[in-house]
Amino acid sequence: MLLDRNFDANGLVVAEAEGRVVGAAYAVRRRVAHDGDDLQPATGWIPFFFVRPEARGRGLGRELVTRAITWLGECGVREVVFSSYTPNYVLPGLDEARYPEAASLLRSLGFTVVERPSAMDRSLTSYTMPEDVRARITALRDEGWYLGPARDDDLVPLIRIAGEAFNSDWARAIREGVVAGLPLERIVIAKNPAGEVLGWAMHGTYEGVIERFGPFGVLPESRGTGLGKALLHLTLERMVALGAHSAWFLWADEGSTASHLYEKTGFRVTRTFAILSAPVPAPKGEA
Repeated sequence: MLLDRNFDANGLVVAEAEGRVVGAAYAVRRRVAHDGDDLQPATGWIPFFFVRPEARGRGLGRELVTRAITWLGECGVREVVFSSYTPNYVLPGLDEARYPEAASLLRSLGFTVVERPSAMDRSLTSYTMPEDVRARITALRDEGWYLGPARDDDLVPLIRIAGEAFNSDWARAIREGVVAGLPLERIVIAKNPAGEVLGWAMHGTYEGVIERFGPFGVLPESRGTGLGKALLHLTLERMVALGAHSAWFLWADEGSTASHLYEKTGFRVTRTFAILSAPVPAPKGEA
């Protein structure tokens, strides 16, 4: 957080009692564009807030979050989102089951749920690739498809489709991962017989954690062909070879095609998050 390009100390509200930190709320808005030149000036984020248990029940959490929102309003922000700020979110959203008091507080401040992503994982201790998937991979290769590790020349088209067809944060994650030394063997790509990159799956992208799966995407024109399943299983097989005992990720959109594929592959939901947003009133004296 402190080294984030968008960090502004004025957005970090800290509560102390007797020289000890008992709570905080962190607000951020873009000072450096995440993609292109779009600073998203009307949008701000609260990636986290907390109050230590012994300091709860006194309105401290409400005061911290309200001050953070007020600061965002003074910066021109008109919508605040909890908590899916990229690139440095703590969690995708609020785990309402684990933090019901926080959910109640945010609702009372006008926040409503806009999305419910889930974190999922599966054990790899007894993983073997299903025979039907292996047969499909063989068939695709026989048809002239390339399914295997990315090469240097694949990075430009891969980053392009990740950013254009999915989201700019995936393109950033791939780019920064490779710059930081991510081995290309951890990126499995699919190229059609014409040599076009149409999908990929990877692991170890974030901070080199080999058990963290993703990002993973297949272009719309290739969905329903078994390509996504092939890429997913090829990546899981590589993870097992590196000694990973599990595969996990933080974000699958509820009800999406990808989440259904994960479930069929043995992934199970471990936590569900609520991404929430609220309007930010203009400072007094402004229209």
